[in-house]
Amino acid sequence: MAERLEQVWAAIDPQRLKQTLLEMIDIYSPSGKEEDIQLYLEGVLAQAGIHVVRQEVEEERYNLLATMGPEQPPLCFVGHVDTVAAWDIDDYAAKDEWGVVRGLGSADMKGGCAAMVEAWLALATLPEDRRPNIGLLLCVGEEENGDGSTRFLEEQQPEWVVIGEPTSMQPAFSHYGYLEMELQTRGRRTHSSLPELGHNAIESMLRVLLELDRSAIFKRQPGKLVYSIREMSSSRAGFVVPDSCEAMIDLHLAPDVRPAEVRSELEVILEKARQRIDELDLEVSFAYEADGYQLEQSGWLLEIFEEVYPRLNLPLTLLPFRSHSDGNLFYQAGCKPLVLGPGSLETAHTAEEQTSLAEVEAAARIYCAIALGLPTS
Repeated sequence: MAERLEQVWAAIDPQRLKQTLLEMIDIYSPSGKEEDIQLYLEGVLAQAGIHVVRQEVEEERYNLLATMGPEQPPLCFVGHVDTVAAWDIDDYAAKDEWGVVRGLGSADMKGGCAAMVEAWLALATLPEDRRPNIGLLLCVGEEENGDGSTRFLEEQQPEWVVIGEPTSMQPAFSHYGYLEMELQTRGRRTHSSLPELGHNAIESMLRVLLELDRSAIFKRQPGKLVYSIREMSSSRAGFVVPDSCEAMIDLHLAPDVRPAEVRSELEVILEKARQRIDELDLEVSFAYEADGYQLEQSGWLLEIFEEVYPRLNLPLTLLPFRSHSDGNLFYQAGCKPLVLGPGSLETAHTAEEQTSLAEVEAAARIYCAIALGLPTS
């Protein structure tokens, strides 16, 4: 591996990598509108002579697939090209300042995608008989419902996948589970000057949220269950007491906490809330749930990291990935998903989203090392 790795690392072009990242960020690609960035990436790979296959997800939406080697690859690098919607449509583009790149998707996860594409271009400089047997998936839809990865998994289930979500370059062998809960309260509308004649759905919702906050389920050991009230909205019709209110709650669960068990506990708490809160009209639904997972923190991948990280002057710390990602889907399908990518999760989905060019280049080098260190059967 050592000789091939040195050859591939020498083929990594930091300037080309920077250009790819900046151009990717400058292409607005929220979930559902990914075609422009897929056309761009298809062109980058095709220009290097790399055969790319479009995998249709729905009309005008498709994944991009590439493979190396003669067989079905046991390892696939996975990057999603979509982003959340821009905070300000006039201010999503890339900004490069002193080696720090800001802009929508810079961390989540165009930095990881750019690094994977650069690693692929470098690996493609090897003679065909010396290339690793790997795949590349540039998928759509991760920020919504994971329909791009779901479509891929209908046809392929590689043993290993490496997902370039932002982990500050720390390998995540474990991954949190996820539970999404929707709440709706209903009230009775009346003029806002006569609230005693109506029933305020917002007040009902606040009482429900307080019941949840006071419950034992949210007082677990720190890090076992993390919840966030992501959205809350109400009916808006002028100066009236609102007759409906909706809230969306995200629950991120440590790998050993099962979403189904948490859902059952929440249903009990909410049933008690119905009995305690006067005139409460509450509907509850669980829109999505996914189990977390814990991969074995040993073996060939860890050996690669222990060899390569010191060479790149990077600390090596194994931390779980705390957000939801397509990693949950791949694990449910029987794959072993490692999450590893440039940029920090802390800034993802915010106006301060950023990554560093140094991390993106390091990611490309580490992805090359993983590809070349893949055990052969």
